[in-house]
Amino acid sequence: MRHLIGSVAVAAVIAAVASFIENEFYLRTLFMICVYFLCAAGMNVLLGFAGQKSLGQAGLFAAGAYAVALLTTRYEIGPWLSLLLACGVSAVFGILIAMPSLRVKGPSLAMVTLAFGIVIEKVVTEGSEVFGGAMGIYAIQPLHIGGVPFTMLQWVWFGLGLCFVAHLLLRNLLQGRFGRAFLSLQADEVAAGAVGVAVYRYKVLAFVIAAVTCGLAGALVAQQNQYINSDFINFHLSIFILLLVLFGGSGSLYGPLLGSVTLVIIGALVARWTWIEHFVNGALLLFALYAMPKGLAGVFGSIFRRFGLGHSAGKGVEPSRAAAELPTRSLRQTAAGSLLTADSLNKAFGGVVPAKDVSVNLTVGHIHALIGPNGAGKSTFINMLTGIIRPDRGKVTFLGQDITQQTVHGICGHGVARTFQNLRLFKDLSVRENVLLGQHSRMQNGFVSSLLGLPKARREEAKALQKVNNILQFTGLLPYADAPAGSLAYGLQRRVELARALASEPLLLLLDEPAAGLNPQETAELGQLLVRIRNEGLTILLIEHHMDLVMTISDHVIVLDYGQKIAEGAPSKVQADPRVMEAYLGTSVEAA
Repeated sequence: MRHLIGSVAVAAVIAAVASFIENEFYLRTLFMICVYFLCAAGMNVLLGFAGQKSLGQAGLFAAGAYAVALLTTRYEIGPWLSLLLACGVSAVFGILIAMPSLRVKGPSLAMVTLAFGIVIEKVVTEGSEVFGGAMGIYAIQPLHIGGVPFTMLQWVWFGLGLCFVAHLLLRNLLQGRFGRAFLSLQADEVAAGAVGVAVYRYKVLAFVIAAVTCGLAGALVAQQNQYINSDFINFHLSIFILLLVLFGGSGSLYGPLLGSVTLVIIGALVARWTWIEHFVNGALLLFALYAMPKGLAGVFGSIFRRFGLGHSAGKGVEPSRAAAELPTRSLRQTAAGSLLTADSLNKAFGGVVPAKDVSVNLTVGHIHALIGPNGAGKSTFINMLTGIIRPDRGKVTFLGQDITQQTVHGICGHGVARTFQNLRLFKDLSVRENVLLGQHSRMQNGFVSSLLGLPKARREEAKALQKVNNILQFTGLLPYADAPAGSLAYGLQRRVELARALASEPLLLLLDEPAAGLNPQETAELGQLLVRIRNEGLTILLIEHHMDLVMTISDHVIVLDYGQKIAEGAPSKVQADPRVMEAYLGTSVEAA
């Protein structure tokens, strides 16, 4: 509420000041700040949060501008409806430009989006019959009230209103479930899928948000000028939108505002020297990349923190005073008490076969251990269970349902959580935010309720935060809740990854060498924690090389060697099996 009141006050002050400005140039500068803020706000979601590098924003700007131009001139649709339809057209182009992100990433994705922008520029330049070519499209209907077109002051007011609404909507979206999901994409897509984030769906959503805001900005420029041509659409525009985000502060809610105000004013000051404008933008881009990696927002943020003006989200929710319990989901028991069954799983990578007809049955409420020498295929087996690797043959059944071909996030949604052999934490996020991402698949607020900040979204966020604080208390991580996960000692980072997996309220917990790198005391504490987790009703499948830990806490042990199951049973039985001794010690079966 405090932020809403502050935003209303700032917008009202700017609107009041604008009403006293009579110079058209100054009013137009204010309007262009609004236009570029819209472009930067959407681009900030795409680049600053989701980490998707795009150089095709000029094409999306063109989509909105030419859509409103054609709708109002050729099809004689009213300007207000045309503005809305232009946003829809831009969203469609956003989906089209997002499709390559399903296959490429990083610099390759930037090149694909750059090609999109260049193609759009060439189409509007050469397509004279439809788009007017270099001459452009004239007589675009402007927005009006009662048939009277907007004055320049009214355009500024309208732009301010759109920026105000866009800021509040994106703030609602990015400060909760969706914002954390976008940040997880930037950090580690594999880990994001494992905690229940639909990776490709969220990538497309980020592109669509950026496309709609950029298309809206293009439509506003076309309607305000009542004219559009290919001079408005060029590679420089894409670079300038990128610069707005980087200079203002990528990943900050206030970065787009700081970037837009600063760079548009600088552009207005050097407008009389057109030859120097590109040089200034290039110099500012280099300065932002090297001297201010977090932009102006990062600079101001560090100043505020130095004077104790920052705040940490989530501190106001207290964990239960009673002994912490893990949040769990109800288990639909099968007749035989079987939770997961892997039937004859096979996987080959060329001549290397890490899984040969591996069949496993996991019983509800037990700690199962999967052991074997290095290279036996243990991690490959867990990757097949969780959808990261598709088996060549075989079937995985969870609670009677075939999950062999399901997505990683879909398998997580069924109740299968995991940790990784090599840590996959979201290291720049706090411990609490990491564990909150584990709650992603359990939260029920959708896009609309999150965007509008409806009570349902607030209730889901509060409920998830309460559960996460209880998990942090259960795992002993509550004192570190607001510290960046990457700043903790290695043993604590291992525990954070475990807590994040527990936050998805799994029925089956798959742990890939959780004791790797731990000292003896930490290993013993981990064993005690795993037994407590088992006592809460969870089933565990544990890959581990610490035989003392395995033999102490396991109910059932499975042994792999060269991709084949060579033994299974109670720990004492497996420990005395000659084939296991041969696999570990290298002796013959007879000698063993």
